[in-house]
Amino acid sequence: MVKKNGIGLAVIAFAVYIIGGIGTFGGLALIFLMKNKDLWGWGEGRSIGYLILCVGLCLSILGVLLMRVFRNRGLA
Repeated sequence: MVKKNGIGLAVIAFAVYIIGGIGTFGGLALIFLMKNKDLWGWGEGRSIGYLILCVGLCLSILGVLLMRVFRNRGLA
C-alpha cells in the first residue's frame, strides 16, 4: 500500500516538473514573439510571458523539490 501511494506522489511531482518546463519555455516564446501585441484581450504578450516564465520556473523548482523529498523519505 505504501509503495502504491509513493509511486502516485512521484508521478504528481514529475508532472509538476514537466508542466513547469512547458510554462517556462512558453513564457520565453511569448516574451520574444509577442512584443507589442495584444494576447486575447488579456494584455501585452510580453508581460503575460514574464508572468508565465516566473510561474513555470517556480513549478519546476517545486517539482524537483518534491521529487527529492519523496525519494529521500522513502515514499517513492
